[in-house]
Amino acid sequence: MTDALAPSLDDFDHMARAAWEAMPAPFRAMAGDLLIRIEDFADEEVLADMGIEDPFELTGLYHGVDLTQESITHPAQQRAMVFLYRRAILEEWIERGDVALSDLVAHVLIHEIGHHFGLSDEAMDQLLDEAD
Repeated sequence: MTDALAPSLDDFDHMARAAWEAMPAPFRAMAGDLLIRIEDFADEEVLADMGIEDPFELTGLYHGVDLTQESITHPAQQRAMVFLYRRAILEEWIERGDVALSDLVAHVLIHEIGHHFGLSDEAMDQLLDEAD
């Protein structure tokens, strides 16, 4: 990563992979074969489905059947994926100015993995409040 350029998709991929590797092994094992994808923005279809007009409002997305809904008799048809949206994360990082970019990438990744485990946004907010 150079000082003159914004972090690239590859740079974000490296940060996300480092965050993944830093998570406890039992947590990664429970998450299973999760695919992490880095894109600049969510596509128009995703934004429309979620009722979001501004692509900068969506920093990450979990796509798949969460683990609470999967069963042995009805396994997921597609591999579970977490999307991290580089431009939206960069915008939040710039606006906040109080967190390292790698920490923000890790936070968004963990949040989306929380959805993989079946946690709602509200449940994750409550857990974070209790941890503080």
